[in-house]
Amino acid sequence: MPIRSVLIALLLIAPVAPVLAQDAPAGTTAPADVAPSLTGDVWLDTWLADVDLYAGRYRGAFVDELVRYQSAPRAFVDELLAAGARPADVYLACATARSLGRTCREIIAEWRRDPAAGWRGVLDRLDAGPGTETFVRVRRGLVSSFDRWARPIRLDAALRRAFPDRAD
Repeated sequence: MPIRSVLIALLLIAPVAPVLAQDAPAGTTAPADVAPSLTGDVWLDTWLADVDLYAGRYRGAFVDELVRYQSAPRAFVDELLAAGARPADVYLACATARSLGRTCREIIAEWRRDPAAGWRGVLDRLDAGPGTETFVRVRRGLVSSFDRWARPIRLDAALRRAFPDRAD
């Protein structure tokens, strides 16, 4: 395995913050015991945990989603996953990149700059944290990804307003 891949894996999977268990909304499939690096948004953190489960079962479909809808280079996504990166982290990096008009590689580089700050720190440095239009686009995009995967997802109040025709 190339040294670069090992370094990327170590930086992405290093413990960066206390993992806070979160209960999934009633009637959903998101697990309470698998939490990604916290973003500062309980809804997003909960469903990113479910992304890890989905990608574990359907890696090809997960990679295809990032390539097709998040403009991520397939080789880069495959390299990150092969090196041990969590799918939720890769998804968040690539979705944030797309929302900012940047590359997934740039967002991963930003993560590597200060992994101890976690995703909340990365998003804050990029002016893409909770409350920003970028963050809203990432949240809405996750709903669309779940729809393409035919995977159930429960919307919070803000997303119900964004998707008024959607049955919850």
